[in-house]
Amino acid sequence: MRPAMFAAITLGLLLACGEPNDTVSPVTVQWMDWPAEVNAGQPFRTRLVVWGVCALNPHFGAGVSADQSAVTFAPYFLVDKAQIECLSERSLALLALIAIDTAGTAPGLSAASARTYEMRASTADYAYNTQYAQPLPVGIYGEITVRPTGADPSRRNAAGYATRYTDSLGCVRVQPVGLYRPGADLVVEDQADTLGLPFAFVSGYIHDAPAPVCGETRVFHLVTRK
Repeated sequence: MRPAMFAAITLGLLLACGEPNDTVSPVTVQWMDWPAEVNAGQPFRTRLVVWGVCALNPHFGAGVSADQSAVTFAPYFLVDKAQIECLSERSLALLALIAIDTAGTAPGLSAASARTYEMRASTADYAYNTQYAQPLPVGIYGEITVRPTGADPSRRNAAGYATRYTDSLGCVRVQPVGLYRPGADLVVEDQADTLGLPFAFVSGYIHDAPAPVCGETRVFHLVTRK
């Protein structure tokens, strides 16, 4: 069964089995990072930065599924329709600019020899919907390598929508769009390679640089932007 289809069925089951006033609000993934390598059968934690929903006490679900080619995250919030979801159109507009830093655990993947799986997630320009559990478009964020044994845990792949800013020391950093908490940013390893970064879908990896960059060793190595 394809991951997108599995995720849609999962959302339908949640609607059927939840509380009478519950509804599912699918959300898109702004940013995700995950281990570059894992051992076969080893569940792994994936960081997910998603848009929030305008509701009181929403319950988050990662909506993860896997098949023989990919791991797919179709995140959602389970919300109570009886609650006051938004005080005004202004509050909804403000919330549309705020992302939430969370995570999901992917199941262990099979590999008789070293191989790769795609990492996919719900992606769209706009995804606010608390009335219908409609599946969102799924995009490819990158790959993960699965080895029978001996996976290297030191590097994390990363991809998503990012913004660039220059700090008070003149160092270029990137952070997921809509995420404003302290420590959400990453130093760009190649400080000269920042063309097109004010707002872009980027991919790369997070690792320990051979030498500190802007005083930090844990940095983001940019590979692609579009």
